Amino acid sequence: MKRTILCMAFVLTVNISVNAQLKLSLVQCREMALKNNEEMAKADNAYKQAKLDKYIAFASYFPNLSGSATGIYAKDIDMMGSLLKIRGMYMAGVSVSQPLYTGGKIMASNKLANIGLDCAVEVRRKTEADVISEADNAYWTYVAVGEKVKLLEAYRNQIDELYNQVTKSVEVQMATQGEQLRVEAKRSQILYQLQKAINGMELCRMSLCSSIGLDFETEITPTDANIEVAPPQQMDGTITMRPEYQLLLKKVDAQKQQIKIARAEVLPTLGLSAQYTYYGNLKLSGVSEQGPYTQEFKDWFPAAVASLNVPLTNWGKGIKGVKKAKLELENTKLDLQRNERLMNIELQQAIQNVTDGYNMVETAGLGQIQATENLRNMQNNYDVKMCSLTDLLDAQSQWQEAFSNNIEAKTQYKIYESEYLKVSGQLKP
Repeated sequence: MKRTILCMAFVLTVNISVNAQLKLSLVQCREMALKNNEEMAKADNAYKQAKLDKYIAFASYFPNLSGSATGIYAKDIDMMGSLLKIRGMYMAGVSVSQPLYTGGKIMASNKLANIGLDCAVEVRRKTEADVISEADNAYWTYVAVGEKVKLLEAYRNQIDELYNQVTKSVEVQMATQGEQLRVEAKRSQILYQLQKAINGMELCRMSLCSSIGLDFETEITPTDANIEVAPPQQMDGTITMRPEYQLLLKKVDAQKQQIKIARAEVLPTLGLSAQYTYYGNLKLSGVSEQGPYTQEFKDWFPAAVASLNVPLTNWGKGIKGVKKAKLELENTKLDLQRNERLMNIELQQAIQNVTDGYNMVETAGLGQIQATENLRNMQNNYDVKMCSLTDLLDAQSQWQEAFSNNIEAKTQYKIYESEYLKVSGQLKP
């Protein structure tokens, strides 16, 4: 019994340890997000459907082969004293039909299918960029909150040391009870902030687990927490590589093909078909000078048929359909014009965010250096009674704020980088 309990405890410990030791880099985060995202799977299925649509459209170029079999049971037909017996007559055959001219409908449908396949590729690219952007945001947010938890823990240790120092000073009457209470209140405030940050870290962890398809109980340790920020390179990206822009262009092309399909409805169509049919059990019976007779007919017969269909009038339905398709093309071009302008604004904003974000990183880094030096000086001065407790507490608070600003600036800069790559169509795994 004891051995069983020990084994269960060991397994439980191993499971907890495995969960706690799950280390995740940004690259791994992206890969898992793409692998486990439902929208990504739907985009893959849409691409497969578009390929099938292309094959279906291409099949219209080839002849249509069909077979038929017919059995007839009907009343005998009187043919000038003879009876044509068709009860039990049967026919069987094959036919091949080939459209020769359909007003350009088949060609336009094939081009439309090719455009649909291109659109499926762009939709997949767009979904991929959205998933990566969401994963990046969740990853860096989790890193930011985790680093702030570590910062607050370091801040708490500082206050604990100061509290012990002030408590000893009170005991030897070198500090007042009020100073001790002020430090104690500050420590309670930091503990509250720390607990709040830990709760936020848990929410961010679950959000990250959701983004990459892991169980909510999974513990994650980000391996890219030590953020290296390099100056932004020349950002000369354009919206032409963006999948949303390419989809708008493809939509214009697709609408042009829709006009051709609508126009084909009012144009003549020409087709050719060949048939080879066998009929049997067709009998003719009657009475001749020689007496009663019965003759059975059965044979093969081939046939070739050319058909020309010329629409004469459909009361303006076809012409109005073409006009409607042209108006839809005009609307599609207007959508392209409007969205092109909005996407360019979005790109310029993303470039500005990256530039401003890097400036914030440099400013926050300088502030962190200054706050660290200021705290060191204030601690030394307080130790020799050359500054007040208020000055030291303010220096510690400024130190914590400066480090927090640096964390925010670096992680936000990484998010801005990802957003710029997304709106310029360059965000890839």
